[in-house]
Formats: sequence, structure tokens, C-alpha cells
Amino acid sequence: MKKSVFVILGLFLTASVGFVADRYRSVENHSFQAGEEYTYKVKYGFITVGQANVQVHDKIFKVNNRPCYRVNVLGKTAGMASLWKVSNTYRSYIDTTAIIPHKFIYSARENNFARDQTFTFDHNRNVVKKEEKEKVEVYNVPKYVQDVVSGYYYLRTVDFSDIGKGKTVKAPMFFDDELYNMSVKYVGDDYVKTRFGKIKVLKLNPVLPTNKLFQGDDAIRIFVSDDANRVPIRLEIDFSFGTISMEMVDYQNVRNQFVWS
Repeated sequence: MKKSVFVILGLFLTASVGFVADRYRSVENHSFQAGEEYTYKVKYGFITVGQANVQVHDKIFKVNNRPCYRVNVLGKTAGMASLWKVSNTYRSYIDTTAIIPHKFIYSARENNFARDQTFTFDHNRNVVKKEEKEKVEVYNVPKYVQDVVSGYYYLRTVDFSDIGKGKTVKAPMFFDDELYNMSVKYVGDDYVKTRFGKIKVLKLNPVLPTNKLFQGDDAIRIFVSDDANRVPIRLEIDFSFGTISMEMVDYQNVRNQFVWS
């Protein structure tokens, strides 16, 4: 189940970008910038169980001799769930031009359990090197592969008006030691009420394989702001044991001002 939850976090972290030989593609980005930050509250029904913080560092870093955004996603338990003391960090170094990962770091702290992994992406050779403790493994991956964080940021550059209602965005995504072929369907438009006001959103549904963990074909619903930011405002997941929701509760240094009503 833990791996499934990690993959879910990457569902709104999913899309693709490409290379021609060893030349990087240029992707237009009008949605995010260095220094932006979002905070989300996670609930099980009406009970707060966690908090997530998504932050783009205000500096640009060099990885593989390429300028990169450094993005941190920190998820931790909160409220009554704090008894479990879970704190997981996902860090991705994302090419500022191509919006693809050059390095990904995963750090898990769950009570007495600890795990640290580092992934280095070589997009010219289409391989990923995974390092964990003293073990080093190399995996072949498809072109345009993303990690769970970089895919989300590329998704924010996608103009859904060019895709059309009912269409999907597809991409390969690599996490841990597995390759996921994931797709997200653009369902339509809606409005979401938040603590800041009401906002128009795009409704996205990740397309899932048949399984017993999630309930229904639209078990995961992502509500993305229908503006230049294209940022998730709310996420709902129907598990077999109940519904988990995640809603934006704070934001700073956004590239485009939100329009609340």
C-alpha cells in the first residue's frame, strides 16, 4: 500500500518531455518560478492526518551541467496521526528548460524505519542510476521519463485547451525500481470552494489499472486551477477504507496571482 500511495502522489506529477539526439527540448513555462511555495492539509474524512509542503528553492542549481530548479516535497503526519511520526521528503532537480529530472532524492522516516535513495538520470543514454546504502543499480528507461515530482511540474505547463475534454496526457514515470506507464484524463471544468474563496478548476482523473485498493474508475480526482498557475487546489482519493483529501491552505511567491470569488 505504501508504494501505491507514493505513486498517487506522483499522479498529479505526471507528463512527458523529449530529446532529439542529445539536444534538450525547450518547454514554455508560464506557471511556476523559483521561490514559490504551497502548503496542503491532508484529511481522512473530517480528521486532519497530515500536511504537505511543496517548495521551489529561490536559487537555481547546476546538475549534469544544466541549470535546475530544486523542488522539495515534504509530507508528514499531523493531528491525531502524529502518533505515527511519519516524515517523507521527495527532492527533484528539474531542468529549467526541458522540465525533466536530472537528480531525484527520496528520504523516508517512519517511526523507527529509515530509507534513503538517490536517482541520477542520464537522458542521453536513457538510463537511471539508483543508489541506496552501498548498493548501486542501473535501469534502462524510455525517453521522456519523469520522476514523481518533475512530472507534476511539467504537467503544470500543459495547455489543456489544446488537449480537449475526455483526452489523456500520458507519460512513463520511474520510482523506486519500477517504471509506471501512467495517464491522466482531462474530465472537464468545475468550481471549488476554499478558505480563500471560490475558484474555477480543471478536473483530472488518473487512469488506474484494475485493483482492490481504490474504489471506482474515478477514484482519484485532481482539481487544478484553471489559470496560468495550473496548480492542484484539491485532491480526493477514494480508498477501499474511506476517502483521503488534500487541500491547499497556504501559498507564497506564486508566479501568477489567483483570482478568487
